[in-house]
Amino acid sequence: MRNAIVLAAGKGTRMKSSLSKVMHPVLSKPMIGHVVTNLKKIDVEDIVVVVGHQADQVQAYLKDSVQYATQMPQLGTGHAVMQVQSLRGKEGETLILYGDCPCISEQTMEKIFIHNSDCAMTVLTAELDDPQKYGRVVRDENGNIEKIVEFKDCTPRQLAIKEINTGIYCVKTDLLFKHLDEITNENAQNEYYLTDLIEIFNSHGLSVQALPVQDVDEVAGVNDRIDLLAAQRWMQKRINRYWLTNGVTFIDPDLTFISADSEIGEDTILYPNVYLEGKTTIGTGCTILPQTFLVNATIGNNTKIDACRITDSIVKDNVNLGPFAHLRMNCVVEDNNRIGNFVEMKNATIGFDSRCAHLTYVGDAEVGAKVNFGCGVVTVNYDGKNKHKTIIKDGAFIGSNVNLIAPITVGENAVVAAGTTANKDVGDGEMAIARTRQENKPGYGLKYKNKKKEGEHHG
Repeated sequence: MRNAIVLAAGKGTRMKSSLSKVMHPVLSKPMIGHVVTNLKKIDVEDIVVVVGHQADQVQAYLKDSVQYATQMPQLGTGHAVMQVQSLRGKEGETLILYGDCPCISEQTMEKIFIHNSDCAMTVLTAELDDPQKYGRVVRDENGNIEKIVEFKDCTPRQLAIKEINTGIYCVKTDLLFKHLDEITNENAQNEYYLTDLIEIFNSHGLSVQALPVQDVDEVAGVNDRIDLLAAQRWMQKRINRYWLTNGVTFIDPDLTFISADSEIGEDTILYPNVYLEGKTTIGTGCTILPQTFLVNATIGNNTKIDACRITDSIVKDNVNLGPFAHLRMNCVVEDNNRIGNFVEMKNATIGFDSRCAHLTYVGDAEVGAKVNFGCGVVTVNYDGKNKHKTIIKDGAFIGSNVNLIAPITVGENAVVAAGTTANKDVGDGEMAIARTRQENKPGYGLKYKNKKKEGEHHG
C-alpha cells in the first residue's frame, strides 16, 4: 500500500504574498497541485496534506481529493508528521515530501517507492558544489548514512560536505509511526526534525539507504519569487522537450508555455507567445499563431488559431479562427468553420461550415450549418435581468449590422436584411426587414454642406 504525506503548513514569508506559498502557480497550476497530481499518477492510495498557515486556501483548491492534518503551531518537520494520525496502523510505504517542490516527477516518486522496498527508510539526496543552507548527509567509514545534520547545527567539518538532504523520504509506514515519538527537540531551533529518524532507525538496526537524484533542480524547494521563476523555467524546458520529441514543432520553445496537463498532437506548430493552460488538448496538424491563450480548450485536427483567447470551449477540425476572436463558457465550433477577427462567442454552438468573419457577438446561441453572419451582428441575449437564447437554423443568412433580440428563432434558409433589429421569429425561407425606408431629398446634401457653423462669418 502506498501513502504520502505532503508538508504544506509553512508561512512562506519570503514569498511576500497573501497567497499561501504552495498555492503559487507554476505554469498555471498551483505548486501543490503538481505534487498531488503526480502522486495520483503512481496510484498512491492515501494522500495526507499537512496544512497550517492559510489552510483554507489549500483546502478550497484540493477539496476532498486528499485527506488533511493540521499543524499549529509549526514546530518542525517531525512535528508536522506527528499530526498525521490517519495513517497510524497502515501498512506499506509512506512518501514524505513538500508541497513547495512542484518539479518532482512521478518517475522519481516511483523510483523512491521501489527503492524503499528493500529497506526501512530511503533518503533522497543530491550533491551540490555549493550546498548553502541545506542539511548535510553524514556517512560512516563504510559509506552508510549515519545521520543528517541541519545547517544551523553543523560543525565546520560537516559544512564542507557536498551531499545534501533534499527533504524527501520514503519510510515503511508501520516503522515510521512506531519510532516517530522518539524524536526530540534538543537542537538549536528547539524543533522536531524528521531527519532525526535516521539516527533513531540506525540505533534500532533498521536499514537506511540513500537514493541520489540525477537532477537536483527537480527536487528544489521554492522559498521566494526567484525560486518560483527557476521552477517554472525548469518545468517549461522539460515539458517542451517532451513535446519536441513527440512530433510537435516549436518556433521558440523559450517563449511557449504549456501546462503539465495539456496534450498536443503530431505535426502541430506552436509559435512564440502561445499559452496552453489547464487541461488543453490540441489535435494533429494544427497551427497556433502568436498571442494565443487557451485554457481548458479542446482543439481538433488541422485547425489554425491566430491570436485568440479560448476558454472552456471546443473547436473542431479544419477551422480557421481569428485573429483576435474570443470564445468562452462552453462554446462549440463545428468542422470547417471560419470565425474571424473581433468575434466573441459565449455559450454558443456554431454548426458545420458556417461563417462569422468579423465584429460580431454570438452569445447564448444555437447556430446551424452553413449559416453566414455579416459584419457587426449582435445576438441581444440580456434584457438586464435574464439571459435569453437565439436559435439560427441551417442555411440562414444574417446581414451586416443586425440585432437579433432574444428569445428569437431564425428559420432554415431565412434571410435577415442588413440593418435590421429583429424581435420576432423569422420563419423558414422568409426575409426579415426591420428598418425605415430610405428617402433621398434632392439638393439637401449641398445645402447641408454649405451651412455656416455657429459664429462663422464670411470675410
